[in-house]
Amino acid sequence: MAPPPSGRFRPLSPARPRRLRGRGPRLRAAAAVFALAASAALTVPAAAAPAPHRAADAPRAVAGASGSAALPEHALVGYLHTSFANGSGYTRLADVPDDWDIIDLAFGEPTSATSGDIRFGLCPQSECPDVESEEEFKAAVAEKQAQGKKVLLSIGGQNGQVRLTTTQARDTFVSSVSSIIDKYGLDGLDIDFEGHSLSLDADDTDFRNPTTPVIVNLISAIESLKAKYGDDFTLTMAPETFFVQLGHQRYGPGPNGGDARAGAYLPVIHALRDDLTLLHVQDYNSGPIMGLDGQYHQMGSADFHIAMTDMLLAGFPVAGDADNVFPALPPEKVAIGMPATSQAGNGYVPPGEVNTALDCLTKGSDCGSYQPHGTWPALRGLMAWSVNWDRFNDWEFSKNFTAYFG
Repeated sequence: MAPPPSGRFRPLSPARPRRLRGRGPRLRAAAAVFALAASAALTVPAAAAPAPHRAADAPRAVAGASGSAALPEHALVGYLHTSFANGSGYTRLADVPDDWDIIDLAFGEPTSATSGDIRFGLCPQSECPDVESEEEFKAAVAEKQAQGKKVLLSIGGQNGQVRLTTTQARDTFVSSVSSIIDKYGLDGLDIDFEGHSLSLDADDTDFRNPTTPVIVNLISAIESLKAKYGDDFTLTMAPETFFVQLGHQRYGPGPNGGDARAGAYLPVIHALRDDLTLLHVQDYNSGPIMGLDGQYHQMGSADFHIAMTDMLLAGFPVAGDADNVFPALPPEKVAIGMPATSQAGNGYVPPGEVNTALDCLTKGSDCGSYQPHGTWPALRGLMAWSVNWDRFNDWEFSKNFTAYFG
């Protein structure tokens, strides 16, 4: 039997959707609601699904805020394994090709789940023999910025569970993140909270007015960082579909005691939409998700990327309530998250399928069975896990992106 991939993920069993992430083939917590969604697909008729909410009906945030205007018209985002190594090999920041416009340094992690104290450092030489010195790394950050690139601290990943349960943890988060940004001269922050970092209390049912401490404190912390660093502060988020699009079907525990994490990113995205530079949901390692057509969509095809992205760009009813709509995001603030290779994660699609999804969403052509609720030529671009895995695969992902957008 071939060994499991030594990347961020290991293949999932189709019968039991699970999600994995981190520095190697490590198991993360099971997403039980996905299993419920998969079984519900067999029994819930499409007619029972909420009617699609069209883009014209949803309020739109102002595009170009929070550094978006400083990005190229179409941007490529990639995670760089900075603090660890795995089967993809270590890549120095200075060696990242110019194709990558935003480089997310993976990962900053807390000293404990509830401390709010974030730490970040370069990969130990014993693990990464080719690691650069801190001075070389700082010089590489400055050089990338001189080339017009953004270099961000990404916080979270599989191992970096962050629960800001108290205002003290919130304040510690702000101060520790600020120290890292200042030390390396970074452009901003990527929020990559996974696992049990975000969840909703049972009585927290309105994404516009959250009351759960871990949600409220995270929003407040990011607002403080934004206020400290000003309009040039770059803010990106990389939630999983479980925390965003699944909210169309279920939001938090609900009356039937569902998973408290379902849709839990929605209040964070909504509260910070004016400060947000880019949202790139991970369209991989996902269970089946109901789209605006009332059908369940499976990862690993252009159809999945089209349906999931359409939900962000058209807006969608939360928990099936047509009167409670998560408003559309402007296309300039949206990118599609994909694995760079089949070794990097479940849900990989080859370049042809990537281009089919882009053709449909940006040109309205070759859409297949799913018809999106608009055409968005200004869709910002793509995100990949990861730069390292793309290098491992002879830069297939980034070469295709550059060829497509010229």
